[in-house]
Amino acid sequence: METVSYTYERVLADAAKVHWDVDDLIGGERRLDFSRPFLPDSLARVQKLDFLTPFEKTTLNQIRSHGYLYMFGLVEEFILPFVLDHARPHLHGGSARVRALLRFASEEAKHIELFRRFRAEFTAGFGTECPVIGPPEAIARTVLSHHPLAIGLLTLHIEWMTQRHYVDSVRDDAVLDAQFKSLLKHHWLEECQHAKLDTLIVESIAATCTPAEIDQAIDEYLQIGAFFDQGLAQQVDFDLRALEEATKVGLSAEKRNVVREVQHGAQRGPGL
Repeated sequence: METVSYTYERVLADAAKVHWDVDDLIGGERRLDFSRPFLPDSLARVQKLDFLTPFEKTTLNQIRSHGYLYMFGLVEEFILPFVLDHARPHLHGGSARVRALLRFASEEAKHIELFRRFRAEFTAGFGTECPVIGPPEAIARTVLSHHPLAIGLLTLHIEWMTQRHYVDSVRDDAVLDAQFKSLLKHHWLEECQHAKLDTLIVESIAATCTPAEIDQAIDEYLQIGAFFDQGLAQQVDFDLRALEEATKVGLSAEKRNVVREVQHGAQRGPGL
């Protein structure tokens, strides 16, 4: 098996090749096309709901897409302070490590703003309010109460998930709305470097832990995962409510349960 080693210097050099501002991606003539799906079906998983009409499937795809980007903004609310806390002990000296971590934090703050702007534009164009879990600050407090290694592992999980979703499912899909796809692409471009930096962070934290502490951190990582899974189930119920309101169609109890099962699997990820 090939072993890949990352360095702060290399990540910093690669990050410098990518730069975009929120105003470059959203607003003005750049608008969402609500006639198209936003996410590939491997992530939205609406096509197997064969009792929905094509319009209802597209609507659910877009509701799911709204929640998908909201979740990224939500998790970045705890990633930002986590990265800053990790950088703080190393602030003196202006090393590549400090510069890379501060850039990491700055880009996460930019992503939060991008997803906030997206949500406002989506709500204005979609016409139906789509409730979301939260508030993000409360979820961030819960996550940040855990061992730093558990938080680092969760962050790394999310960042590599971002990579796989974009490369495996989004990048080559020509059917998706171009504006939504652009947001995912530019997020992915910066998360490529964040995944490498978080690998270095996890290695750094793990090096200071005893075997017992590592075991405890892994247990806490799984606990956070279970906490988020409860949130995903709640988000499915919110999405179902938004679907019925947006389409003015009431589903039977049986069909609602099918939507819940399928969409909870979609929230968890491909294959689940």
